[in-house]
Amino acid sequence: MPTAYHLTNLPEGVEDTMENMPEPLIRWRFKANEKLSFSSTTSVRRIVGLLTDSLSPNDPRPVIPLARGDPSDLSCFRTTTVAEDAIVESARSAKLNGYSPAVGILPARRAVAEYLSKNLPYTLSHDDVFLTVGCVQAIEAITSVLARPDANILLPRPGFPYYELRATCSSLEVRHFDLLPERGWEVDLAGVERLADENTVALVLINPGNPSGNVFTYYHLKKVAETARRLGIMVISDEVYAHLAFGSIPFTPMGVFGSITPVITLGSISKRWIVPGWRIGWLVTTDPNGILKKHGVVDSIKEFLNTCCEPATVIQGAIPRILERTEHDFFSGILNILKQTSDICYEMIKDIPCITCPHKPEGAMFVMVKLNLSMLDGVKDDLDFCMKLAKEESVIVLPGIAVGMKNWLRVTIAVEPHSLIEGLERIKVFNKRHAKEK
Repeated sequence: MPTAYHLTNLPEGVEDTMENMPEPLIRWRFKANEKLSFSSTTSVRRIVGLLTDSLSPNDPRPVIPLARGDPSDLSCFRTTTVAEDAIVESARSAKLNGYSPAVGILPARRAVAEYLSKNLPYTLSHDDVFLTVGCVQAIEAITSVLARPDANILLPRPGFPYYELRATCSSLEVRHFDLLPERGWEVDLAGVERLADENTVALVLINPGNPSGNVFTYYHLKKVAETARRLGIMVISDEVYAHLAFGSIPFTPMGVFGSITPVITLGSISKRWIVPGWRIGWLVTTDPNGILKKHGVVDSIKEFLNTCCEPATVIQGAIPRILERTEHDFFSGILNILKQTSDICYEMIKDIPCITCPHKPEGAMFVMVKLNLSMLDGVKDDLDFCMKLAKEESVIVLPGIAVGMKNWLRVTIAVEPHSLIEGLERIKVFNKRHAKEK
């Protein structure tokens, strides 16, 4: 057993000697987790922070934030009073002030199962539902569960960088497959098959797409499921933007194809209800054949959640009322705004020579546009473009490097229409200022 040393037992004068010992002579036995340094290059928050720091304090114009996915502070995107009243009722009930079970409280799990089952060919049970602290904890849970020596996971490019961060922290190898902009951001299925091997465990899909703004068709999702079945892997379907589809393609949940290959569905109320700060999400096993349970995945999810904090019980208590009573007019109002801003963005980009939009956004809150550096002077890459744009025009746009696509840009359409118009006009001015002379 190590000897315990107490300063009070040391000879006179030793305490002073130790306090004044030069630091190079002290052998500290701790250091930072090097895996977390990965977040410095992939964190959307960090990059937006850099862009914000680049803003000119002398510009009197309002900042146009076209990089974020949180419009909750905008009056036109305010959540429904049904949700607000549900939170108040939950808090005042005095029944939800204690700890929650690790998997979530039963009424909330049952409500999520009923909500998701409406769009599936089979019925989910509350036992299929695990409540999480937002969708990000669901991502952390499934990547941790799947991590084992030599395992790898297939992630989309472009994609949501948190998957790569969590996989890296879990020592889960990451391999990227491409989404094809010229085909409406469909999955490069041939590329998926080339990437996969005997150690591949899952493929991640985000539908509707962040950052690409696409919505996958029923038939393409079926092909993805069939490909996953041939490879013997599950599909992790990130549906945090579920039902935010405003184009010609309706939203289809990947769980529809759960009988072809096991599907883990991740979701939340963050985006559809415009309440990301409420931090309530879910991980759902959409697997009617019970393959995930048979292979121990379900038990492993439970064990992981036993090591974590659970969502606030007050928010969980409000879930049944939120899911069951929200009026259709609220959803249609949000979709109408997103369709309007999608149209504005797509049309105005046509008049900005240095950027092109290969596919009009049909879902979620974003559009990906390609940056043509050959038309600009003094701009090195997408990050440099965004830094200079912030400084010169007080417009913040996310560089594509943050989502895996160098020399592309992600533009949010979840913004008030007049702000989007002004922001795009400023980008047009920026383009003119930096355009190469012919």
